[in-house]
Amino acid sequence: MKMIGTFAKRANSLKSAILLVGPTGSGKTPLGDFLEKYGLAGRRCVHFDFGSNMRRIGKKTKRPFFLSMPEFLTVRNVLKTGSLLKEKEYSIAGKILSEFVRRKRILPGDLLILNGLPRHIAQAEALDFFLKVIMVVNLRCRAGVVLSRIIHNSGGDRAGRVDDSLLLVKKKLRIYRSRTLPLLDHYRRKRVKVVNVVVTVETSPKDIVNIIRPMKAG
Repeated sequence: MKMIGTFAKRANSLKSAILLVGPTGSGKTPLGDFLEKYGLAGRRCVHFDFGSNMRRIGKKTKRPFFLSMPEFLTVRNVLKTGSLLKEKEYSIAGKILSEFVRRKRILPGDLLILNGLPRHIAQAEALDFFLKVIMVVNLRCRAGVVLSRIIHNSGGDRAGRVDDSLLLVKKKLRIYRSRTLPLLDHYRRKRVKVVNVVVTVETSPKDIVNIIRPMKAG
């Protein structure tokens, strides 16, 4: 598994991360934003929303300096098709995360809130070299609830999304079940605390934080 080595050097001060796991529309982005605004257990939280960063890059007319033109075009294609990065493309994720860490000036005592990365076990193993996941928040959300949350924009984060068509949502749910859900057992095997939260159409970020706050993380 290969990701850019320079990122490992830049990120060596990152000690702890909380991974948000859940299907599209389950509220990962609103939760990450809430934690970034208010922190958790007195610690500063910095929300890395991989999908949001991908969309920000995909909207650019010119490639960002940290990606090559083929990598830039790959980002656009992934957004268009709702697919995942292939193994040979993992370096793109590393570069995006590296640039995020640089911009946010994340300190050793901060909690990095991971949303959308890693998406599967291979990516998790690559990240293990320089990030320590201390808690996984598993947002359990049935497909029907996902669709209702997206239609009603329950989390307030769906405006302007071009990847919320019924076809793409169904595709992302299939990928989530086959590729992302196994992350839970991966981290359980590593003795990482996995907190399960059932999400309904009305569930808010504050509701979720009230559940995870009593859990000791790292």
